[in-house]
Amino acid sequence: MAKLKVGVLISGRGSNMAALIEAARAPGYPAEIACVLSNVASAPGLELAQAAAVPTAAISHKSFADRESFDRALSAELDKHGIELVAEAGFMRIHSPWFAERWKGRLLNIHPSLLPAFPGLRVQQQAIDAGVRISGCTVHFVTAELDAGPIIAQAAVPVLPDDTAEMLAERILRQEHRLYPQVVRWFAEDRVHLDRGRVLVTGAPTLLFSSQP
Repeated sequence: MAKLKVGVLISGRGSNMAALIEAARAPGYPAEIACVLSNVASAPGLELAQAAAVPTAAISHKSFADRESFDRALSAELDKHGIELVAEAGFMRIHSPWFAERWKGRLLNIHPSLLPAFPGLRVQQQAIDAGVRISGCTVHFVTAELDAGPIIAQAAVPVLPDDTAEMLAERILRQEHRLYPQVVRWFAEDRVHLDRGRVLVTGAPTLLFSSQP
């Protein structure tokens, strides 16, 4: 059976991209990372992808007059590689409504909080400032509204009394590297379904817990 073709969007170091590439190396993994695209030509993740023999391209948003024009160029590059699922991994651009609709139900993102809590940026500091005892990460479908798409799966991580934002971020990132490849696997196995704005995942737990503080 042909493997699901996944395109990954990055803007920086691409640690979640690297986790997806590593997972896809396993013989039984049902998806392949068919391309990695970035809006930043100097993104370190592009070199990592190239070292793993994954096709890459840099498309600068600064070269386009508006958000939709950039998104159309991005989409054209994804189509060139036959992409069936798009996984955002630290992609620091808000999409146009056109892109969200074009890839509706096939566009994923991972966010370092338990959405809908703490959307946006500086989320670990938001969690610490709010005094929550548990944070984590969320894989969700991307919609036109920032960090508000239907939730697919989450991983919970304890927030410790002496945590800094950097310490919490590092612990959450380890769970991101577990969760994202798992969700892509479920998608490739046709386990993920949208039903009236909510996600149903058949035969798999959608909440993971960190076993280490």
